[in-house]
Order: sequence, then structure tokens, then C-alpha cells
Amino acid sequence: MMNQASSASEYLFLTAAVLVGLLTAAVFLFLFFFGLPLLQSGQLVELLFSSWSPNRGLYGIFPMLTASLLLAVLSMLMSFPLSLGMSFLITSLAPPKLRRILLGVVRVMTGIPTVVYSFAALFLLVPVMRSLIGHGTGMSILTAAPILALVTAPTMILFFVNSFNNVSSEFALAVDALGGNPVQKLLYVILPQAWPGILNGTLLGFGRAIGDTMVSLMLAGNSTAYPDSITESARTLTAHIALVLAFDFDSMEFKSIFVCGIFLYLLTAILMLLFRITTAYLGRKI
Repeated sequence: MMNQASSASEYLFLTAAVLVGLLTAAVFLFLFFFGLPLLQSGQLVELLFSSWSPNRGLYGIFPMLTASLLLAVLSMLMSFPLSLGMSFLITSLAPPKLRRILLGVVRVMTGIPTVVYSFAALFLLVPVMRSLIGHGTGMSILTAAPILALVTAPTMILFFVNSFNNVSSEFALAVDALGGNPVQKLLYVILPQAWPGILNGTLLGFGRAIGDTMVSLMLAGNSTAYPDSITESARTLTAHIALVLAFDFDSMEFKSIFVCGIFLYLLTAILMLLFRITTAYLGRKI
């Protein structure tokens, strides 16, 4: 009976994996089908590198592409040290009771919808940023970045904690036997052994940051102009897809949505590919 149950579970998980793979391929084929006319007409370069001004016949996504990368990078610069520091507390530095409390809080944070963070920041953070920046509405890349960092941090923390906990206990016990303190154990044993997991967690966090919609939609300002600085309002690719309404399938406005989708799909695929490669290769090295 046990062998039959095990075989049934394996088939079930295999079927689920195949279905997910087919759905992912179907999404790509869908985007490719609608984006194929762009490749054939030579309009792809125009859409990628021009500005967005429908009144002048310009439907480029370059401002949104720049805003997406700026926001994702800035949020990761904020989220990475926060996630790493919290992981240190949970695994090594905090008292055991506090570690459990912190880990529980982080797990709860992963289940909070992004719109809740954004809605709270709309009333609490935006007025503060408006006063600090001194112009505009207070909605900007700089406003959205810390909230996006807060959204991506729990995922990264859990990944980092798991990587730290997977370090062989023999190394940690050797440090204890030599009289090393928790900080020395962390710096000289855990980090050198867990850095592949840290890299993979960072890749996943970046993928989450560049694919988020609600934070940028509610807090970045949604300006289609090219952002000259991080204090300017901007629109990301995900927000652009959510906001643009085009009912003429042959219009450049409609085609621009699929360019955004193709770019996001390929970027996410590249990040996941890097994740798989580093997991396989660096895991063998360690």
C-alpha cells in the first residue's frame, strides 16, 4: 500500500509539473503570436527605444522600461541589507525565543497582499515624501522603492534563513569548540557556506521586485515621461500593462502591451534560469 501511495503521489506531482510547464509555454506562445507582427514589420526597435506620447503617434516603452529597472534596483539595494540582517538575527544573533517570534512575523508578512502595503503607504509615506522632495505629489520612484523593498524582503529572508540552516552543523560545532562567538561563526563559517543560497534568494527577490504591479501602480505616480531622477514620478512596465486600454488590435498602443509582456516574460525566464544554474553549479562546488 505504501509503495502504491508513493507511486500515485509521484504521478500526481509529475502531472502537476507538466501542466505548469505547458501553461507557461502557452503564455509565451500567446505573447509571441501577438508580438510576431512587430518582428515582421520592424516596429519593435521603435517601441523599445522611443517615448510614450500617443497624441504625437509615439508608443515607445523606453520610459517604462527605465522606471522598472530603476525601481527594482533601488528596492533591492534597500531590501538586501535588511533581509540579510534579519536573517542573521533569526539564525544566529537573537535569543531563541525572539528568533521564533521574528520568523513568525516574517512568515505572516509573506501572506499580506501587496495592495495593503501600498494603501497604507499612500496615506502615511506619500505626505512625508511630498514634504521631503518639496515638489510634486510625493509619488515617485523613491516613494515606491522602500515599500517594494518591504514586499520583497520576507521572501528573501525566508530563503536566506533556509540557506543558513542548511550549513553543516559540524562546522558550527567546530567554531563553538574553539571558543568562537556567534558573530565569528556567522562571518567565517555560515556566510562562506551559504553564499550560493544568498545569491539565489537575491535573484528571486529581484524577479519579485520587477514583476510587482500594485506598489508601482499606487505609489510611483504613473507618469509616462522619462524619469530624470528617482524623485520623479514614473510608470513601470507592469503598471503600463494594467493602465493601457486599447481595443484596436492593430494599433501600436495595443502592440506596446505585448512588448511589455514579452520583455517581462524573458527577464523573468532569464532570472529563473540563472537561479537554476547557480543552484546546480554552486551547490556542487560547496
